[in-house]
Amino acid sequence: MASGTTYTISDLAKEFDLTTRAIRFYEDMGLLNPRREGAGQRVRIYSPRDRIHLKLTLRAKRLGFSLAEAKEIIDLYESPRDTAPQLRKYLQTLAHHRCQLETQLAELQANLDEVKAHEDEARTVLQQMEPASAKKST
Repeated sequence: MASGTTYTISDLAKEFDLTTRAIRFYEDMGLLNPRREGAGQRVRIYSPRDRIHLKLTLRAKRLGFSLAEAKEIIDLYESPRDTAPQLRKYLQTLAHHRCQLETQLAELQANLDEVKAHEDEARTVLQQMEPASAKKST
């Protein structure tokens, strides 16, 4: 990691096991806002706040949130510490996401049940065919 309180794009990429391209993408999406230095302002310098934003983004992504939802959560993190409105909005976001996941889970369970039914049907047909094959060979 970079010494002091700043990070390079390579530091963050290594720490979070990401490509620098992924970090630039998150920057383009407005999730990170490094300061620029050097010739042509090409060198990105990330602050501890950027590092936290990246960590929150990756956590939200791991939980299945969209990048827009991740940005919403980060914006809540950045807003003044009016905790009641923040927490209400956060709970709303979590509840919406939980409903989406529960719907996906129900759809997956229905698909699994259908696959199992097809497997059972194929096994039954195969069992009916095998005795007939055994009789033909004798």
